[in-house]
Amino acid sequence: MNIEEFIENFASQLDETAPEEITAETRFKELDEWSSLTALSIIAMVDDEYDVIIKGNDILKSDTIQDLFAVVEKKRR
Repeated sequence: MNIEEFIENFASQLDETAPEEITAETRFKELDEWSSLTALSIIAMVDDEYDVIIKGNDILKSDTIQDLFAVVEKKRR
């Protein structure tokens, strides 16, 4: 797992934001389309792609995609 792949998978869950606008430093909760449904999509994507269970609290504690990636990476070990 690497950050570029994670960003690509994250971006694929978004409908309104262009993938090239998403970076490791993106503050995803500030995106116009961010909602609780988007959060559920991210939780499902992480489970499907990385076989890691994250919770809403993990998302709440993360500010950037890099922060969330670090959570997923830590739980993978």
